[in-house]
Amino acid sequence: MLLSLGLDRAVFGGVKARVSFREAAIRSAFFVCVGLGFALYVRFRENTNAAVTYLLAYVVEESLSVDNLFVFLVLFTYFRVTEAQQQRVLVWGVLGAIVMRAVFIFLGGALLHRFHFMTWVFGGFLLFTGAKLLVRKEEEVDPEDNVALRLARRYLRTTKETHGDHFFVVKGGTRYATPLFLVLVVVEFTDLLFAVDSVPAVLAISNDLFVVYTSNIMAILGLRALYFVLSGMMSRFHYLGTGLAVVLILIGAKMVATPFVHVSSLQSLVAIGLVLGVAVGASFLRGKENDA
Repeated sequence: MLLSLGLDRAVFGGVKARVSFREAAIRSAFFVCVGLGFALYVRFRENTNAAVTYLLAYVVEESLSVDNLFVFLVLFTYFRVTEAQQQRVLVWGVLGAIVMRAVFIFLGGALLHRFHFMTWVFGGFLLFTGAKLLVRKEEEVDPEDNVALRLARRYLRTTKETHGDHFFVVKGGTRYATPLFLVLVVVEFTDLLFAVDSVPAVLAISNDLFVVYTSNIMAILGLRALYFVLSGMMSRFHYLGTGLAVVLILIGAKMVATPFVHVSSLQSLVAIGLVLGVAVGASFLRGKENDA
């Protein structure tokens, strides 16, 4: 994981004023190849079933991550964050997500190991979340309503103006948080809420914490590049939310039914792949109809 980040920085360099679509696509493809290629290591480390399970968890996490990028886009647009600043925020956001996922996954794994009934609790939560996502109406995301933003403004000394890519500045011997730091706070808080859905989803797929954590991290590593690939295309994913809702419902149902019905990782991978494929395909077909 650290090697892939280091290689990305060595080849493409650090933060830039602007990331072209071509470069973002190449970076995103690189991290997808690393993520998928890691399945080979899992295969040799454990077995074929573990590798298939890893791929399933990776696809689910990567797909759910796309929904999270919509919130980031609204947030960056609202605060007029430049592309260079977005890159800096996303770098720290990814690092924070790696730490938070470790905590969530190992706590969730410990609960499932110690209390068997948590399987139904997690499964029921995924069914509820998926059903809620399925029937929700499209709403505008208002960053000002974010709890983390309100708390940060209340308890931190902040400046009204940005100071380049700095999170903090010192004025008159006093340290102030810049608006860019507030953006980072909201990004981390958003990922924290996102982890509440995604971690139970991957724990429903496997109880192998190595598979669960590595699939999560491999998906997160490419999130920064994926954002710049999709930032201009997000309005076209009309049915992605519906597809993700169905995925959560399928995973929740699998978790609840585990004691009674066995569904293999390969069967789950095929089913989820079909759902996401139909959602994305239908979204692009609708986009072409609107363009005609």
